[in-house]
Amino acid sequence: MQDDQNGFQFQEVNREVSQLLDQYIRNSRIGKTPVLKQQTPETIAEKLKLESNFIKGFSSIEDIKSFILNYLDNTNHLRNPRYMGHQVAVPQDLSGIPDWIHGSINNPSSLYEMGPAGATLEAYMINWMLSQLGWFKGDNLYDFKLHENSGSGILTHGGSIANLSALSAARAAIAPEAWTEGSPKDLVVMGPRTSHYSIARAISIMGMGKNAFVPVPVDENEVLVTSALEEVYQEQIKQGKRVMAVVANACATSTGLFDDLEATADFCERHKLWYHVDGAHGAVALLSKTDKEKVRGIERADSLIWDAHKMMRVPALCTAVLYKNYNSQVNSFQQKGSYVFHEGDVIGMDSMPFTVECTKSALGTKLYWSFALEGEKAISNFVSNSFQMARELYHYLNNHPDFYCPYFPESNILCFQYRPDLISDQQQLELRYQLIETGDFYITSCEVDGKRFLRTVLMNPLSQEKDFIAMAEKIKTIAHRIIENSKE
Repeated sequence: MQDDQNGFQFQEVNREVSQLLDQYIRNSRIGKTPVLKQQTPETIAEKLKLESNFIKGFSSIEDIKSFILNYLDNTNHLRNPRYMGHQVAVPQDLSGIPDWIHGSINNPSSLYEMGPAGATLEAYMINWMLSQLGWFKGDNLYDFKLHENSGSGILTHGGSIANLSALSAARAAIAPEAWTEGSPKDLVVMGPRTSHYSIARAISIMGMGKNAFVPVPVDENEVLVTSALEEVYQEQIKQGKRVMAVVANACATSTGLFDDLEATADFCERHKLWYHVDGAHGAVALLSKTDKEKVRGIERADSLIWDAHKMMRVPALCTAVLYKNYNSQVNSFQQKGSYVFHEGDVIGMDSMPFTVECTKSALGTKLYWSFALEGEKAISNFVSNSFQMARELYHYLNNHPDFYCPYFPESNILCFQYRPDLISDQQQLELRYQLIETGDFYITSCEVDGKRFLRTVLMNPLSQEKDFIAMAEKIKTIAHRIIENSKE
């Protein structure tokens, strides 16, 4: 088939691109390429010939190949076993196919008649996620109707939009007039002092102002101090405030540690408060037989967000916002639009009335595909193995005389320091920069309780103990150089 872009043959371009991506994946997996080779944006722009290609267009298949090669060269190679960086999925080798299909057919899935297959896959995966929580009351996962006392949910582009959607539902529950009259001035949201920034951002977007977020103390590892909930709550009542929702982390972005979801649920039930769990990263523990206990009580929440683009190997972005009762979803947004919202019965299911987004890519296809490539058990095993890798790294570093780990990991996230008696907080950060500049490893950094730590997120199933040992040795070498330079 010949396209109308400069006469390029679809099959020819497809063949060339497939070969380049195959080479990229193979080289990344065996560590033949650096994890990250950082160059200035000006250098990358020149290599990609941005101005020329933008003005004139690609003139040949060689132009396309050159562009892709240079693009791939200037990426973070997540499939490299020594990628231990941000909470971004290391996808299966064939995970890009749903994006390719969507880019070719351009069927938004939020309106059923515009993307029937994508909408069906989204509804199926939502039913499956609800079933993990005990919130699904349908006869089988093909039951796509909303049921009384059953849960419901949608997929959306990321945790920030998902948190906004869930908190909008919480507001509708306590102040249904807010949609037309604006947010009442007496509403507040309680949550850990270290809640993800998207919580405060959502509150501000909803017109409540960032001061409407009431921080609850956390311990030295940034875990919610549940014993402090009552005191904070009573202080808000004394000030004439109404608590719109209480947020708990599963797990904390920084440390990967879980709040006590059961104790928080007890508190919320006692005071009849909306309970929201930010499970963007850690809700996936539901799938692990060895780690499911860490999210005990999560099923008692009123709403939950759960990222698939972190621990379910789905390319970004894909997040579920789930409600224990479907009325919470139905009441969240109160709006009409005759060109998309229909009062009568329609074939299939439309998620558009319940989401911030109007045009939404086929997120359900990406999520379903991730499972279909290897089967449900493989994803469950991946989660368990990733959590286990963090424990193995902990044991190695904790038994190493030059490293300090502040806690035993509960997920696949681990923070640590190199010789805090010799290396300052600023030097810990400098150590991280110098490590990634080598191209041999990619890790991140964060502050916990005011102290700077190096941080690993173990997302790559190819990472092994030898990679941990090599990382420790590389860090040791760089640290010695930093220490010597500081003496000069």
